[in-house]
Amino acid sequence: MTTSTHFRHSTNHAPGTPALRPRENSLSTTATVKTTEMAPIFTLLHPDLQRAIERLGFTTPTPIQQSAVPLAMDGRDILASSMTGSGKTAAFLLPMMHRIIASREAEKKATGRISPKTRALILTPTRELAAQICQHFNDLAQCCDLSCAAIFGGVSMLPQENAFRHAVDIMVATPGRLIDHFTRPYGTLPHLEYLVLDEADRMLDMGFLPDIRRVMKVLPARPRQTLLFSATLPAPIVVLAKDMLNNPASIDIVRPQITATGIEHRAFKVSDNLKQELLINIIDQHQIRSAIIFTRTKHRAKRLAQFLDRKNVATDCIHGNRSQLQRTKALEDFRSGKVRVLVATDIASRGIDVEAISHVINFDVPHVVEDYVHRAGRTARANMTGYSYTLISADEMYDFGQIERTIKTRIEQVKLENFDYNAKPSEALEVPIAQRIAEIRAYKSACRARAAAKTQRQGPAPAAPRPTKAYRKY
Repeated sequence: MTTSTHFRHSTNHAPGTPALRPRENSLSTTATVKTTEMAPIFTLLHPDLQRAIERLGFTTPTPIQQSAVPLAMDGRDILASSMTGSGKTAAFLLPMMHRIIASREAEKKATGRISPKTRALILTPTRELAAQICQHFNDLAQCCDLSCAAIFGGVSMLPQENAFRHAVDIMVATPGRLIDHFTRPYGTLPHLEYLVLDEADRMLDMGFLPDIRRVMKVLPARPRQTLLFSATLPAPIVVLAKDMLNNPASIDIVRPQITATGIEHRAFKVSDNLKQELLINIIDQHQIRSAIIFTRTKHRAKRLAQFLDRKNVATDCIHGNRSQLQRTKALEDFRSGKVRVLVATDIASRGIDVEAISHVINFDVPHVVEDYVHRAGRTARANMTGYSYTLISADEMYDFGQIERTIKTRIEQVKLENFDYNAKPSEALEVPIAQRIAEIRAYKSACRARAAAKTQRQGPAPAAPRPTKAYRKY
């Protein structure tokens, strides 16, 4: 899984021409630009981290990194908000890694050895974001010997158990799987010094709050540094988060919620039963080569992906009902270009960093404004440009209006040329709920009938042999 660390290139460009943008795969040596000076904020970091940053080809921090790194290096708790794609991951990883390296070196100087300790825990809402943060870590740790492990569901617990037993330096975890490990004898983090909540608005909403509190009860009652980062921090979440922090430094949380710069927003008003027909015409007429399409439900994501496949658009989907292996393969195929379109629920809108996504299409208008911000943020990452299209049906106009008011942007409503908005749909997108329930019941009934027929063919089970008395030989 290849991702960027989202620093800014210090690249000059001629007036009137587009700025040069770094490739999302910042490990590519051919895509880096060498400079002679490093930003002062990065010169404060450990030399091993400075070398890694130079190898990645980046020397100028983004605004969130400029603000957060020195505060975190001083040990301050932080409550930070910055638009998606602005480099928040490096903003908490760099100072944390710097302090861990310094602690290890001090311990070795004092005792002659380094004791294995898990010193940092990063909590994330999704498996994909956990894996991505680990890749960010690997990029930054290429010149030092720090270790990291991802802890999430859908995969074997054994490698994760080994991470606990061998005490990797940093754990990146989803709350549910972490709680599973905490129920095991080995599942303790007695030396924890740093706690990070990434995507704090999602982590602390009503769905995740109980799990977060369970995790907090298990963590050792010792002084630690806590950092909360997110693209959006609504006022109630800010109040709740401050209860968990000790005199936190607040960064950029008072500005209005806006989407990333460089995104062109457009909307298409259409009846709900014609959305899939309009979508395929948009993809064809605009010659879209790489897009994420967001739906409201898992069922709609699955059905829409099947529809696009039938229209000869290479498509895969990612949602909560798919296994981790299926989700990982879908993302990798999308990154490699094997898949042209990725259909997703909002599970993919938080933190998924894919190279050069030109379009984000909201097949369904999100009910929550923050979800629109995160969806749109999948394009125009690292100062690139992109498009955010939204298909609006009549009963979604209120939610759409809320989005416009919150992001303080009037989204242009356009019509697609050569499309009949009064046509009859060729097929229904969704199977009616009553039909779906009937099909599930019929499937389960058929399974029970096959099991009964198999039992009847095999006949009654043979009686178990009576145990024979064993005699000990002397």
